[in-house]
Amino acid sequence: MNKISRIFILLFVAQVSIALAQPKQPDATLKLWYNSPAENWNEALPIGNGRLGAMVFGNPAKEQLQLNEETVWSGGPNSNITSESGAAIPQLRKLLFEGRFEEAQAIADVQMFPKKNSGMIYQPVGNLFLQFKGHDQVKNYYRDLNLEQALATVTYELDGVKYKREIFSSFTDQLMMLRLTASKPGKISFTASMDSPQQSVVRTEKGKLILSGTTSDHEGEKGQVKFESQVKVLADGGKLVLQNNSWVVDQANSATVYIAIATNFKNYHDLSVDADLKASSFLDQAVKKNYTKALAGHIKFYQQYFNRVKFNIGVTDAVNKPTDQRIAEFANANDPHLTALYFQFGRYLLISSSQPGNQPPTLQGIWNDKMQAPWDSKYTININTEMNYWPAEVTNLSELHDPLFKMLKDLAVTGQETAKVMYGAKGWVTHHNTDLWRITGPVDRPYAGLWPMGGNWLSQHLWDHYMFTGDQQFLKEYYPILKGACQFYLDVLQEEPTHQWLVISPSNSPENTYIPGKRVSIAAGTTMDNQLLFDLFTRTEKAAEILKLDADFRKVLKTTIGRLAPMQIGKHGQLQEWMHDSDRTDDKHRHVSHLYGLYPSNQISALRTPELFDAARTSLTYRGDPATGWSMGWKVNFWARFLDGNHAYKLITDQLKLVGGRTEGVSTTGGGTYPNLFDAHPPFQIDGNFGCTAGIAEMLLQSHDGALYLLPALPDNWASGEIKGLVARGGFVVDITWKNKEITQLKIQSRLGGNCRLRISDGIKFNHAKLSVAKGGNTNAFYEVPQVKTPLIAAEAKLNPVGVPTSKDYDLNTVAGKTYNF
Repeated sequence: MNKISRIFILLFVAQVSIALAQPKQPDATLKLWYNSPAENWNEALPIGNGRLGAMVFGNPAKEQLQLNEETVWSGGPNSNITSESGAAIPQLRKLLFEGRFEEAQAIADVQMFPKKNSGMIYQPVGNLFLQFKGHDQVKNYYRDLNLEQALATVTYELDGVKYKREIFSSFTDQLMMLRLTASKPGKISFTASMDSPQQSVVRTEKGKLILSGTTSDHEGEKGQVKFESQVKVLADGGKLVLQNNSWVVDQANSATVYIAIATNFKNYHDLSVDADLKASSFLDQAVKKNYTKALAGHIKFYQQYFNRVKFNIGVTDAVNKPTDQRIAEFANANDPHLTALYFQFGRYLLISSSQPGNQPPTLQGIWNDKMQAPWDSKYTININTEMNYWPAEVTNLSELHDPLFKMLKDLAVTGQETAKVMYGAKGWVTHHNTDLWRITGPVDRPYAGLWPMGGNWLSQHLWDHYMFTGDQQFLKEYYPILKGACQFYLDVLQEEPTHQWLVISPSNSPENTYIPGKRVSIAAGTTMDNQLLFDLFTRTEKAAEILKLDADFRKVLKTTIGRLAPMQIGKHGQLQEWMHDSDRTDDKHRHVSHLYGLYPSNQISALRTPELFDAARTSLTYRGDPATGWSMGWKVNFWARFLDGNHAYKLITDQLKLVGGRTEGVSTTGGGTYPNLFDAHPPFQIDGNFGCTAGIAEMLLQSHDGALYLLPALPDNWASGEIKGLVARGGFVVDITWKNKEITQLKIQSRLGGNCRLRISDGIKFNHAKLSVAKGGNTNAFYEVPQVKTPLIAAEAKLNPVGVPTSKDYDLNTVAGKTYNF
């Protein structure tokens, strides 16, 4: 060996030694992963394509896919009101204005109890099982849900063979696929079967395994949804037979299982679709496709949404631990990546449960395994359905708002009957719940159900969508819904005797009570109702102005706005929840409805309404942090709006508390997060996931208060990071990179043009040399702020300075379609 060869070998050995000595970089892939199969539903992993959902358990010996389809609901087309539904309303109004609250509640509990049903139930289709004989004792087990690809994977080793399963709910092919491979040929053997808790039959027909059934009766409504699940298996090599209501695969090299599901549902009043034909059309097309291309098409479709937003606040070795262990250790660990994972999991769930043309996600999204689901797994519209869509605009998923808007169109029709029959009013109304059949009457006990503001709150999303997109065609299309909602309230508003304010009566502050020891919720003129009315009237009036419509109607709205009740600050320095000062400092209720004016609305501001800002903060401080999972998600948003990043982050740690896990010595009760990252009320409610995702976005970017506020509530432990793709009102897409609380890169894409007013806290460093200091009001119409009445303040109230970081505003004139880098 010559000298040059020896030198080359020595250099090569040295390079290898250096490479081996390098510490392994933590895997920053956005994925949930585990080293054991799911033992229960809250450990299984969700896949979905907006219409079809499944929970993947990942057991080597017996795989289970628990199946859902979004229109599998009990009952059928119906209305849940009668001519008696509103008979007691005049008497209740009289009693409330006379201060006879307990008497009013007693009458409401009897006479306002639903005369018909309280809504139908979202129900499961059933289960697909794959049994693998002899796969009980395996090695190197691993399962994950890759959020970057919307793909679930299971791998393990047995007798020197590596096995792999890939499972996804295809956006492009409208069915689910399960791919089975092994490292050696002839090793794929299993039996596939189906069952269902529904009234159903399993049969084999035309080379398919078929489960068909009809949903259940409920509260007097006959089950009318006919559903069908069709399963086909394709195998490479080996033997494949369809026998004894099962698919049997023996010694194949690989196999692909296709699961197509459809129902007879066409719309809320029409069940004329041929479920067999619809499922067959999806299945027959999909089996013709190459699997690799099918998977690639699914991923490409999904990533057009998911890849719009990137969030990075660091990766540590914590990612090398299973996800349930990371949740258990989160409060005391350095694991910023888990926050980013949780944020993106919320976006994954919205993409997977809310596709244009489909139904909105229910209280459990599209994932439910129970025939009698908690709260019927329907649409609770006194906070939960709205919360499902809080991330839609700001996290760049605007198109996914569509199912909510389509449901609003339906409710604006069915709600006309309720408005007329129950209240003798024009327009439309719905109360605190609805379902697939678009019921609009009160449901459940009157202490919660007698709240005629559900349609109002849902309608706010129409204006929000316009504020982010500037889409005037959309505004024109949906303006009649806003107008119809206003017409109802204009007809039913009552003049209260003390101040002659116009208020809603009877109503409640959602699910809360105000007389100690008494279950009294019925009220007139609650703070949230007044805030909702202010927003609906103000925004509808503005929409009419933009569209150059209804000049006389606009005048009526403006006059009525002037007669609405102002917000009030009570004797404890709190924002009053009710028209009367009945708040208790020991009230820890999960609903914080009177803070709607802070979030998601923009009526309360440190700059514009400092007294209300402080009073709202006092109210939330009294309420406390621990709560149900979804309530803590709402509180993240509140504390972000209070510009208190550390407190908002504390709520994230409270929400990311393991519930129902297997980790020894870890508390698993109360609100928090299940091992599969689902929100725990408990039980599972998906709105908590969406609420916290929106809250994290709100900590990084706000655009509700006259300016685009960069990093407004940055916690100390996110001193450095990067967020790309968040959207602000007025169509500004924002990328921010920061290091040690200094913005090092800022990129703003202007979709609509106009003035971009940036607000930056004095605690955040930024080179603003290219920007001019803002002067006067923001000329961008999307940043117009509401003119809120001066609050009434109790003499005993003690108010505090707002105590938020000072900030400066800068203006940047933008052109539509251009991007600006700093």
